[in-house]
Amino acid sequence: MTALALSPDSPMTTGHAPGAGWLYRLHRPALYVWIGLVALLAAGLVWLWGPLTDSSAAAWREYNEFCLKRGSCHYDPDAIVRYKDVYGYTTAALTALPFVVAAWAGAALFGREWEHGTAQLAWTQSLSPVRWLAIKLIVPTALVTAGTGLLVVLHRLMWSAGDGRIDTAKSWYDSFTLHTNGPTTVAFALTGLAAGALGGVLLRRTLPTLMFALACVTVVRLLADQVMPHLWPAVTRVSGLADGYRGSGLGVDSGLVTATAAHVADPGCGPTLASPGCERVYADLDATGFYTTYHPESHYWPLQLTATALVLAVAAALAVTAFVLLRRATATTASGGAETVV
Repeated sequence: MTALALSPDSPMTTGHAPGAGWLYRLHRPALYVWIGLVALLAAGLVWLWGPLTDSSAAAWREYNEFCLKRGSCHYDPDAIVRYKDVYGYTTAALTALPFVVAAWAGAALFGREWEHGTAQLAWTQSLSPVRWLAIKLIVPTALVTAGTGLLVVLHRLMWSAGDGRIDTAKSWYDSFTLHTNGPTTVAFALTGLAAGALGGVLLRRTLPTLMFALACVTVVRLLADQVMPHLWPAVTRVSGLADGYRGSGLGVDSGLVTATAAHVADPGCGPTLASPGCERVYADLDATGFYTTYHPESHYWPLQLTATALVLAVAAALAVTAFVLLRRATATTASGGAETVV
């Protein structure tokens, strides 16, 4: 039996049913860290959106004008490097945010509550297990959605401000930019939260629950990268053997087109304009051109919204499973007698 120290104003000692205020008092440090993290990343993204984008774009304009055309270089390389570095740091941090949420949900929000017996104690203070889980999910869901959503919007605005103005800016289909510019990042974070809830019900230990939540987010993220290109009809562009591949965007497939319109693997010889010796290779394959199946930028939002819906469905399934298993576990315990806090 583990002794639990309760503060004088805790609902556990006053006899009132715990609610959102109880959750706030229990996880106040985590809330402050979350607000600070969101504020820090938001400040970095706003800095990128305005001054850093403008200075980097001006430096690239000067480089292209003086260095490439006139032969005498007058530009600010530090502005280019500064933009690139801050973009990389903020994008990486926003990419990692769902994993941070999953780790916190698995360790502090659910795993530790089960391991220390705090959850079971709460159920004896006019708080049903289902309501306990609902409060533990609804309040963090609102905070995670608001914070992550704000950062995604700022990232999208920042990226759009530099698109076409900065030569080294990431393309819209770059793996990290693809998600940090859209709502899939919010969906990944909510998946981590739901996975923490399910892991707590299943494993009831801090470290295993943390690892379970992180594993769920990792798997969902990897699967989303693999599935996303196939969620919307792609565009196929055919080009001549002399020209090589044409079409830029999120790639789905590529190779050679034969005289019978079949698609075969590219032997990697290259366009005949650059490598005349490849003509015999392509003749042996009966190839007539190259094909590229891809998604243009106009497909960005259909892909994003479809992928987000699927990821949110996974998060909802994890949460519902947690509720079902919790209800069964507590019903079994209730039928067998009082639950022991361990």
